[in-house]
Amino acid sequence: MAEKFAALLCAALLVLAPCAPSAAAESVPSRAECVAEAVSGRVLYERNADERLPMASTTKILTALIVIEDCDPLAVVTVPPACAGVEGSSIYLKAGEKLTVGDLLKGLMLRSGNDCAEALALYHSGSIEKFAEAMNARAAALGAADSCFKNPHGLPAEGHYTTARDLARIACAAMRNERFRALVSAKSADLSDGGNGARHLVNKNKFLSMAEGANGVKTGYTKEAGRCLAAAAKRKGMQLVSVVLNSPDMYARSEQILSAAFEKYSEEKVFDASKIYTLPTDAEGKFCRCRAAEDFYYPLAEGEREKLRTDVLLPPRVRLPVFCGQELGEVRIFFENQLIFSQKIDSIDRVTKNWSDILGEIARRYVRVGVSCVSTNFLRNAASRAGAPAIN
Repeated sequence: MAEKFAALLCAALLVLAPCAPSAAAESVPSRAECVAEAVSGRVLYERNADERLPMASTTKILTALIVIEDCDPLAVVTVPPACAGVEGSSIYLKAGEKLTVGDLLKGLMLRSGNDCAEALALYHSGSIEKFAEAMNARAAALGAADSCFKNPHGLPAEGHYTTARDLARIACAAMRNERFRALVSAKSADLSDGGNGARHLVNKNKFLSMAEGANGVKTGYTKEAGRCLAAAAKRKGMQLVSVVLNSPDMYARSEQILSAAFEKYSEEKVFDASKIYTLPTDAEGKFCRCRAAEDFYYPLAEGEREKLRTDVLLPPRVRLPVFCGQELGEVRIFFENQLIFSQKIDSIDRVTKNWSDILGEIARRYVRVGVSCVSTNFLRNAASRAGAPAIN
């Protein structure tokens, strides 16, 4: 009897126990999604990536980038009365409180402080409207042509929108900034007492503790926008950024699309800046060496390397004088006939003509035209006119 009861109890527990989701289960797609490699900006995956949508607090990625680029992190900001009591997420700033730009950035990105967003916007531009203008100008400069910003925090506003592609583009640019990366990768931070007590902040972005190599960037939620997440991770030396807008399960979906991209693509060196090019000059027997400054890496899937083309554009002969750092040519790299990278090639030598180079050039010129005898005084005068050192 006891054994029969135990068996029935076990069966009941199995029926009532919640079912754990399979690790291999497909997460529910978001309304719009995009994955891009942060350095090159190459889009590796997209779904409805050009649909204009509200993006909630992921707006603050651009706010933080602008402030980091334009403001001294140690500058002290006195909190204006208008920034106290801003609706939504906040760190509960009080009017007259004094905090550094750096501390307000921590409140902005770790705790999604809407009050911090307005305080930074007013400090940077003097008004929310002027800061929105700066946001739109910076977005346009980054190529985010399908975005419009009305405020620095992402609270609902008519005409405030982005696309998954644009937000990925903005987040990639932000993740290329060292100070921004350090800010958004922090799981916690301490703020000094600015007149309202010290604060210990814990980052709201749970993705930092959920995914391998996670190092950013920002969560967002409003009823209108749904759950949004710009996530970032670095694996195998490759920095990727994902964006999900209006996502039923933003963390699981971000991990899935990022992991799929890491599986499919790898970062490969497609241009080696150590290569030195040697060019002849217009002085017989003299040469000039030149090279580009930086290597170039690009995310490639299996079989894609054959779609690359590298054009090195250099003159057949260099006219002297040439100085170190002087631009002599350009390298251009194409993927599927689309330009993805260009870089100038500069001289690494200083090469000039001396009087013997010029005399020899003059002599060869006269030999070519059939003159067999040229006076020494004529050569001296010709060399002097050509700018050679005086001949004794």
